[in-house]
Amino acid sequence: MHELSITHSLVELATEEARRRGLGRIRAVHLRVGVLSGVVTEALRFCFDVATAGTPLEGARLLVDEVPVEIFCPRCAEPKILPAPLPMACPVCGTRSAEVLRGRELELYALEGELELYALEGRDHDADAEDRGA
Repeated sequence: MHELSITHSLVELATEEARRRGLGRIRAVHLRVGVLSGVVTEALRFCFDVATAGTPLEGARLLVDEVPVEIFCPRCAEPKILPAPLPMACPVCGTRSAEVLRGRELELYALEGELELYALEGRDHDADAEDRGA
């Protein structure tokens, strides 16, 4: 099950991004998963709870947007969303196409969290003003 290693990488990436943006507790992780990505969404959800234990993401929700397969139809000369991943053929005219525009994604695109507030205990007012550029 490669979803466990994917989830561990996702947790590392989300934790680093949260730290970079000054987020403390993370409430939700938003992910786009393409139908052709090879990732089983339910396995990913199961692994997420295991992989987030003891991290800033513990208790966060994993919100997954499934991305359908979109191909470019050469006969219609426009993108078409497929009702199912196979066959790779335009649902309007039936022309087969191997030009996949969307549907392979595995993308962390948003985090919901709380900003960390740092106490400035032991500092005087003038030092705080200096830090703000006043």
